Amino acid sequence: MRLFAAVLPPDEAIRELASTVHALDRLPGADGMRWTTRPGWHFTLAFYGEVDEEVVPDLSERLARAARRTEPFRLSLHRGGRFGGRALWVGASGDVAAMGLLADRAESAGRKAGVETGEHRSYRPHLTLARSSRGAADFRPYVAALEVFAGREWTVGELSLVRSRLPRSGVPGEQPRYETVGRWGLGADG
Repeated sequence: MRLFAAVLPPDEAIRELASTVHALDRLPGADGMRWTTRPGWHFTLAFYGEVDEEVVPDLSERLARAARRTEPFRLSLHRGGRFGGRALWVGASGDVAAMGLLADRAESAGRKAGVETGEHRSYRPHLTLARSSRGAADFRPYVAALEVFAGREWTVGELSLVRSRLPRSGVPGEQPRYETVGRWGLGADG
């Protein structure tokens, strides 16, 4: 299974973002990008890649423990940025330090369960909106448009383990499919 740990924004935050993305989708050059869709809007905390099914129970127990050790925190979708000419994203504001701690704990849970998580990087909360489809894209106008975006704040109350199924049909524009395979409430009462 191809798995990752994530924070999933609530429907209200997704609706706000969808309205903004709809406006971005009309900027010049937007048709040359691969836009992610609502089911794919999430904050990846730790990417595990292909994980054997036998490992999932141990990983799940460790993620449950990580969730219990992390208190609920406030977050909102906020502004945007780019990773060079490869990807456009929206960021977060609020208690991003708590989300960084949860990301570290999710990564540690994977390592302790025997999942190869790759090189540790400093966590940078982002939700990917679009990727370049051919070479590098000029995301500067999109980042400028996102400069004023500020969604409403919500309380992050759970950690999710998500399975992604990559497209296999070869149909242009086909998106990965996501399935939440585990959810754990944050905090001692979670």
